[in-house]
Amino acid sequence: MADETSSLSYRDAGVDIDAAEEAIERAKGAIRSTFGPRVLADVGAFGGLFDASNLGEEPVLVATADGVGTKVRIAAETGRFSTVGACLVNHCIYDALVQGARPLFFLDYIGTGKLDPEAVSQAIEGVAVACKKEGVALLGGETAEMPGVYPPGEFDLVGTLVGVVEKKHILDGSRVKAGDRLIGLPSEGLHTNGYSLARRIVTERMGIGWSDPFPGADQDAASVLLKNHRCYLGVLQPILEDPSLHAMAHITGGGVAGNLPRSLGGKGARGGRSVVPPQNVFEQLRAAGGVELNEAWRAFNMGVGLILAVEAEDAERIAESLQAAGEPVFLMGEVVESTGVEWIS
Repeated sequence: MADETSSLSYRDAGVDIDAAEEAIERAKGAIRSTFGPRVLADVGAFGGLFDASNLGEEPVLVATADGVGTKVRIAAETGRFSTVGACLVNHCIYDALVQGARPLFFLDYIGTGKLDPEAVSQAIEGVAVACKKEGVALLGGETAEMPGVYPPGEFDLVGTLVGVVEKKHILDGSRVKAGDRLIGLPSEGLHTNGYSLARRIVTERMGIGWSDPFPGADQDAASVLLKNHRCYLGVLQPILEDPSLHAMAHITGGGVAGNLPRSLGGKGARGGRSVVPPQNVFEQLRAAGGVELNEAWRAFNMGVGLILAVEAEDAERIAESLQAAGEPVFLMGEVVESTGVEWIS
């Protein structure tokens, strides 16, 4: 241990600048692969530059920021960071998409107590892969090593996304009316919500480790809970400007009841939970945790990733177009004048 008169370095204080530079160097190729002609600055610039010319007649920018919650704890404990990077991008894409916006660019933030170049580059590369797949520029970000703020082993992952929508095509709930039909799109497991409860059930009630088999599945527990947040952008883009599409809701923390009313312009919904195809992960978590049905539908998405509110007479047409694009859908109910969500089955 150094005495009080010896020279101290940043590394002695817990911050390894070389490790941060190594992590970015490893991820540079993946980041640059997301660049298109609108990106005007290279990796390492103090700010990302994006050419916004000719984005539309009355373009409106939509900005959103979010994280992946305590899902990142499972990634940190298992050293599997690539899926949470993709989940972060997809989560932010949907938060903009449900307002009618197509994504333009993304920025990420990674915070940790001790920087591991392999873990950080893996997370950034996961972000970059998802961005490239969806045509989003990974415009910039921040990697912060902060001992004393983040305890050893802790890792935080946050993102900001900016998208664009023509003013006349904004989905803000103003077109929603009673009688509109609700079309549900399936999730792929937990997506990015309910992980504090799920982690406790797995470790305390099931009593299994992340590398142990998950009940009813042919994968280990980490693989089941680290599944990607699904991306619906490709199948939804063709209908974003369809006049019969009145609203969309991204089902995140708070479940259907906490998120669907946010998109309905002051109206509510009446529908059935029994039409949602059951998923093993939710059945096992409910059983092991003794979680009541209503609480499960608040804590988890329970198999519903996104809900569309559409003109009743066109619901079948839109559902068929989504199915033709390879997206299984289910009719969940209808919009009503009263507020909240009423479950009838």
